[in-house]
Amino acid sequence: MSTRMDKMLLKNITIFLTVDEQTIDSYFNVHDPSPIYKRQLSHEFEKYISSSIVAIKRHSVLRYKLVCTKESDRQFVEPLIHSIRRHFSIQKVIKEAEFVKFKKGAYKLLCISMAIVVVGHLFKISLLNDDNRFHSIIGNAMDIFSWVILWTPIDKLVFFWNPFLKEISILDRLTNAEVVVSIKHSATGLVLQERKYA
Repeated sequence: MSTRMDKMLLKNITIFLTVDEQTIDSYFNVHDPSPIYKRQLSHEFEKYISSSIVAIKRHSVLRYKLVCTKESDRQFVEPLIHSIRRHFSIQKVIKEAEFVKFKKGAYKLLCISMAIVVVGHLFKISLLNDDNRFHSIIGNAMDIFSWVILWTPIDKLVFFWNPFLKEISILDRLTNAEVVVSIKHSATGLVLQERKYA
């Protein structure tokens, strides 16, 4: 039963935020004079979001649940949502640019390594004939050299993609997560109204 519950918790991850006049400024960089919807998120708020999604999996669905204590606090909801989406969309663009740079660098390294290997083998063929007693020694040495020089670019291209793709996927989900807004009565603790934002 507990395993099934754990899977459900990992499948749907909710980030809870209180939205009111007292808390709204704590979500942003205090030195940023921009309007709320353009402000940079604070370092503490970013850390809170990161810690909220620490158990995220490939198919986890994210959502933000914003809790207002009164109807007038709803005015802060859209600027906060816009600021969060803007922040993570910028992070996603940066990570995608890093991924493109990584792929270019890895392919470039692979091409250079292949060129060195081809030149080495051509050098071996042109200088040594099959009757030469050093042919097998140099041939074995060239094979080992080829594996060594090709190992790093092949390793990068096969195994180093996943962290980039995982982070891009998480940033995409943080950008496009569903937003649920609740108005909670401060005295009774009852949810009076709930509304979803796309």
